[in-house]
Amino acid sequence: MAGHEHHHHFSLCFCDLMRLLWSLVVPCAYLSLLLTLLLLLLLMGVRMWLQGRRRARRAQDGGPAVAFFHPYCNAGGGGERVLWCSLRALMNRYPGVSFVVYTGDQGVTGEQILEGARQRFNITLPRPISFIFLRHRVLVEATSYPHFTLLGQSAGSMFLGWEALTAFVPDLYVDSMGYAFTLPIFRYLGGCKVASYVHYPTVSTDMLSVVRERNPRFNNADFISRNPMLSAVKVVYYCCFALLYGLAGSCSDVIMVNSTWTLGHILALWRSPNRTSVVYPPCDVRAFLDVPLEEDDEDDVEEGWEELGQELGSGEEKDGRGGDRKCHSIVSVGQFRPEKDHRLQIRAFHKLLDRKEGGLGGRESLRLVLIGGCRNQEDEERVLLLRGLCDELGVSDRVSFKLNVPFEELKRELVDATIGLHTMWNEHFGIGVVECMAAGTIVLAHKSGGPKLDIVVPYEGGQTGFLADSEDSYAAAMETILTLSPSARLEIRRNARRSVERFSDQEFEFCFLAATESLMTRLER
Repeated sequence: MAGHEHHHHFSLCFCDLMRLLWSLVVPCAYLSLLLTLLLLLLLMGVRMWLQGRRRARRAQDGGPAVAFFHPYCNAGGGGERVLWCSLRALMNRYPGVSFVVYTGDQGVTGEQILEGARQRFNITLPRPISFIFLRHRVLVEATSYPHFTLLGQSAGSMFLGWEALTAFVPDLYVDSMGYAFTLPIFRYLGGCKVASYVHYPTVSTDMLSVVRERNPRFNNADFISRNPMLSAVKVVYYCCFALLYGLAGSCSDVIMVNSTWTLGHILALWRSPNRTSVVYPPCDVRAFLDVPLEEDDEDDVEEGWEELGQELGSGEEKDGRGGDRKCHSIVSVGQFRPEKDHRLQIRAFHKLLDRKEGGLGGRESLRLVLIGGCRNQEDEERVLLLRGLCDELGVSDRVSFKLNVPFEELKRELVDATIGLHTMWNEHFGIGVVECMAAGTIVLAHKSGGPKLDIVVPYEGGQTGFLADSEDSYAAAMETILTLSPSARLEIRRNARRSVERFSDQEFEFCFLAATESLMTRLER
């Protein structure tokens, strides 16, 4: 009897609970509807306020304004070159439009930023622009989010975008750094036309495959790759994030991507083929075209490493690209970010030295020069770790680091180099690779991404460079290049230089203006 009464009491309690929950359904539905309406009214009010500010600004300025979102505009990478070339092209084409750059750089003035662009990229804008200095760039720093970095940076970019929008409301917003989650804020709250230039998809199917295969990389920690449960959770996380990323990116009126590799991923994620086009980034090939490509003098010197051995044995050294050289320079150009994989370059160079230890030429005949920009303290600390790796491997006497160098010094190093080295897996494009080819350097790039699909490809049936994907294959390729005859090296260098004309500043400006013409024309009406 006691058990029966207990069961009856439990049934009554359960029924009472269900009646209570059911009685709350209608009030909760009304409350949800009310909160939704209030949120919509708030968003409409914010939109009207921002549009009012834009109309007031336009009436005061007398014309439309275009704003570029580039929180790291004072850095020295290929993305910054895209920014300055885009501005130069638009300013020359549309003299009645004013231009603004949202930047998170602190401790510098607008004049200093422009002077840095002139020194690093040899770019001078035809007229002044305005800078909006954002105070909360830390919100998009990877170091701010030890875990769930993609989600954290994307959410942070929305807050940073809000700061930018409330500081200045443009007519056209251009995201030139890949912060796709800022696009809906400017489009739906600011009422702006929006365009984007995508250097690299924030998430890609390649990243998913790395996690699925439990392959440790810079963006897939060892403790995750070793744990099947954590790997499965991360795959779900990436899939959900990819869905949100695609929705945000599809808000863009015009989508420009920098390579065939990026195009494939953006079409799969953003699903806007009619608004998407490939616009190869600008590479300063003109600055290198005055460098003559000359064949080494074979009458005085033997080929390859025998040539080096004779030079060192006789102590002779001649000037000029086409003459004898005591040292073969292997140059890498790229920001000191983890994905650039400078560690692979140093380890491969160490293996190359081991291969030639005691042979003709020896280690003294080679040097590795790492040239790149440091964006922040994290990049500077990474350089210190790379220096430590050089000490550990015993190659510090043959490796040089050159940070934030001016353009003329960069050009000089490339012109003097024998090999241009690139090791980033799935590099979206590879401006540094193109610059090496234009300078007459024989390129050795990673066998993936833009270098494989767009750059180091045959030109009129001729070879334009070399590809590798491991320490051993890089060391072997460098050895192959150094043992080529001068005439064979010259043929590759000529093919490479002719092939990079499609990546010139002029070609970029033509394609960029064509892609943005529909938006710019509507602004001037």
